Amino acid sequence: MSIILMSGLLSTFSVMADDFLTLKLTGIDASLTQNIEAHLGTLPTSQVQRRAFIFNAEDNVNAALNSLGYYHGEVAQDVQERPDQPWVLSLDVTPGAPTRIEWIDLHFDGEILEDTFILQWLDKIAIKPGDILNHGKYELVKSQLITLALARGYFDGKYVQSSIQVNRDANTAKITLHYDSGSRYHMGEVTFEGDGLQDGFLDTLIPFEKNSAYSTGSLSRLNRELLDTSYFSNIKVLPQVDKAQGLDVPIKVELSPKPSHSIELGLGVDIGNTAGSDNELEPRISINWRTPLLNSYGHSLETSLEWSPDRPKYLSTYTIPLTHPLDDQLKIRFGMLRDKYGVNQVYDPNEHKYNNTGELEASKGLIAVIRQQRLKDNWILSYSVEAMKEYYTQSETDYAPKFLLFGTSISKTIRGDNTLDPKSGFFQYYSIEYANPDLGSAIQLTRIQTKYKWINTFFDKHRIVSRLDLGVNLADDADLALIPPSLRYFAGGDQSIRGYSYQELGPYIDYTTEGGDSARQVVGGRYLMVGSLEYQYYVTPTWRVGTFIDAGNAFDVNQIEPIVSVGGGIHWISPIGPIKLDLGVGLKETDTVDRPWRIHLTMGAEL
Repeated sequence: MSIILMSGLLSTFSVMADDFLTLKLTGIDASLTQNIEAHLGTLPTSQVQRRAFIFNAEDNVNAALNSLGYYHGEVAQDVQERPDQPWVLSLDVTPGAPTRIEWIDLHFDGEILEDTFILQWLDKIAIKPGDILNHGKYELVKSQLITLALARGYFDGKYVQSSIQVNRDANTAKITLHYDSGSRYHMGEVTFEGDGLQDGFLDTLIPFEKNSAYSTGSLSRLNRELLDTSYFSNIKVLPQVDKAQGLDVPIKVELSPKPSHSIELGLGVDIGNTAGSDNELEPRISINWRTPLLNSYGHSLETSLEWSPDRPKYLSTYTIPLTHPLDDQLKIRFGMLRDKYGVNQVYDPNEHKYNNTGELEASKGLIAVIRQQRLKDNWILSYSVEAMKEYYTQSETDYAPKFLLFGTSISKTIRGDNTLDPKSGFFQYYSIEYANPDLGSAIQLTRIQTKYKWINTFFDKHRIVSRLDLGVNLADDADLALIPPSLRYFAGGDQSIRGYSYQELGPYIDYTTEGGDSARQVVGGRYLMVGSLEYQYYVTPTWRVGTFIDAGNAFDVNQIEPIVSVGGGIHWISPIGPIKLDLGVGLKETDTVDRPWRIHLTMGAEL
C-alpha cells in the first residue's frame, strides 16, 4: 500500500551509492520518492543489471506515479558515465496534476446488509470522493471487505463488479465495488478431542449458542476460555467449513493436556538498613507447584512454598469446578506459616534510647473452604469459612487464640490490554470477615478491607500507577490483644510504604519486662490507610525509570502517625513481566524506627 502526502515544497532526494550506480531523484516530495524507489527496486550490483536498471527506469517511475493517481507525469533522465566510479542516474520527475476520485459506488447484496459490524466498517473506510486516487488504498479496501466477510461467516460472498474508471482528460476516477455476500453461515456443533475429561464438562465454556451467527471472534473467545483453564498445552479451534451441513459449520477443537506438573520460581530481595532487623539483606524465594489436571472431573492442586529467613510459608489449594470450570469453583485450602511483625525494643538507661531486640513473631495454621464465582461484567465474588489458630508472644505473654472466620469478598480487574505490563487498568477489591465466640472464635471481630489500583499511560511514554489500601478491625478494646497479628494492620514494604521494612510500621505498646526493664513493642493497629503515587517514563519500549511517593500507616485510636517515603528506580519489562529495582527513603523517624532507606527488587505484573 502506498500513502499520498501532498506538499507544495519540492525537494531533492538521493540514494546512497554502491559500486555501480548512484540514483538521484528531484522534483517530488517524500511520499512519491518512497513509492518510486519501491518500483525501481534495489540498485544494480553488476554492469548487466545497471544497463537494465537504466533502461527500465522511466517506465518504472511512470508506473509508480500511476499507482498514486498521477497519469500526466514527465521524467527527464540523465546518465553520467564515470570511469572507475559509480555512474550517476539523475531523474527529474514532474508529477503533473493528480487524479481525484469523483464518486464511489459501493453496493451490497445479501444478508451482509443486516450486519451492523460491516456497516460500522463502511463508515471508516480509507477512501472517499475528493481524495487523490491511490490504487493501494483501493486494493486494501477490497481485501478488507473479503477478510471481514469471511470472519463473519459469509463464505459464499463474491464481488459482482470491482473496477476503477479513470478519465485522464478530466483527471477524475470512478470506483465501483458491488459485493454479494449470500447467506451468513451459523455455528454448528462443537466437538472436543484429546481433553480426557468427562463428556460435556467443557460444554459450559462454549461462549455461543448452537446455530448462532458465525464469527471468528466467538471462536477466539472459546480459545481464551480453554486457555484460562490451564488444563491444556496446545489448543486448536478449527471451523470445518468444507463439512458444513447446510449453513451450519461444525467446530472441531483439538486439545493436548499440559504436563502433570509445572513449577514456577520467584525471587525477591530487600536491601537496606532497617530498624526491625539486624540483617541488611533479606532474600525471598517462592516456588509454585501446580498439578493442572488431577482427574477427569477437572480437579487441580496448587502448592505454594515461600522462604525467607524468618517468614517461611506453606499453602496448598485443591480446586473443584462446580457449575462452570472457570466461573464457579470450590477451593479447599490448607496452610502453615510463620511471620514477623513490627519491632521489639528495650530501653538502655546508659545510652538513653531504645535498642532493637527482635520482632513480634507469630505462627499460624489454617484450613479454609472457599467458593469463588465470576459474575457478570467480570466481578469475582467469593465467600469462605476459615478455621485458624495462631501462636504469638506479646508483652511476654503467650497467646494462642482460635478463630472461625466467615467472610465474603468481591473484586474486579479491568486491563487495557492483556500484556504483563498493561498500559491502563483499574483494580478494586472489597471484603468483610466476621468472627463470634458463639461460633467458635476467641472474640467477636468484624474485619473490613478495600483496595484500589489505577494505571494509565499518557502520550505513549508517560505512565501513572496509584494505589490505595484501607482497612478496619471492629472489636472491643479489652479484646485487642486476642486479635492475632495476621489479622491486625501493619505498614511498610515494597507493596506498602517503600523505604521501610516489611510490616515494621504501626502502633506500639509500652510495658515492663520480667527483669524490670522498660520495653516497647509494635503490635499493629485497628486501622490501615496507605496510598501511593508513582510516575514512570519509558526510555525504551523495554526500559523505564520511575519516581514515587508512598504515604500512610497503620493506626490506632490513640496513635495516629502518618509516614511518608519517596524514591525511584529502574524497571526492565522482561518477557516474564516487569522486574523493578527501586530505592525508597523514609522521610520521618518514629518512636520505634529511625529514618531508613531500602532497596526493593520485585518481579511481576502490577495488575
